Amino acid sequence: MKHLLLALGIVALLAGCSSAVKLDDVPVEDKSGAVVSKQGTEGQGSAIGKGGVASVEVGKSNPQVAIPAGARIVYFDYDSFVIKPEFQSVMETHARYIKADKTRRIAIEGHTDERGGREYNLSLGQKRAEAVRSALGLLGVGDAQMEAVSFGKEKPAVIGTSEEAMAKNRRAEINYR
Repeated sequence: MKHLLLALGIVALLAGCSSAVKLDDVPVEDKSGAVVSKQGTEGQGSAIGKGGVASVEVGKSNPQVAIPAGARIVYFDYDSFVIKPEFQSVMETHARYIKADKTRRIAIEGHTDERGGREYNLSLGQKRAEAVRSALGLLGVGDAQMEAVSFGKEKPAVIGTSEEAMAKNRRAEINYR
């Protein structure tokens, strides 16, 4: 009887750990709205290279784009590390600028507002910095050119407990070295 229960338990465990999702067949939607699969894009010409990954070209106009002074900060919603769509142009501008010179290095500093514990805020700040790093990486910036660090709530941009002050503190800053 014990062997039968043990065998049923193992079968139940293995069945619970299995997944019906086929990871190789998951479609990806590009920004133009076309669905990209392993075979290529559906409905338009394909620029798929090795491994089924589409190459991305970020604006080829002038690689020596001057970065505006106020465009080095990405703001986040409360308790979130998702980059808002309005900061996509900031990401693209920095990606073009960094890729133009392979010797350029940046430090991406993640920050939070004062709510939450120290460890939680350090973790959230790191996630925000990594989100910006990942977005720049997807735009072609090399990993060796970027470093993501978290300051949590230790370096507020604005002192205060108002919602406006806290919103200014929920940020990731891109600093050139």
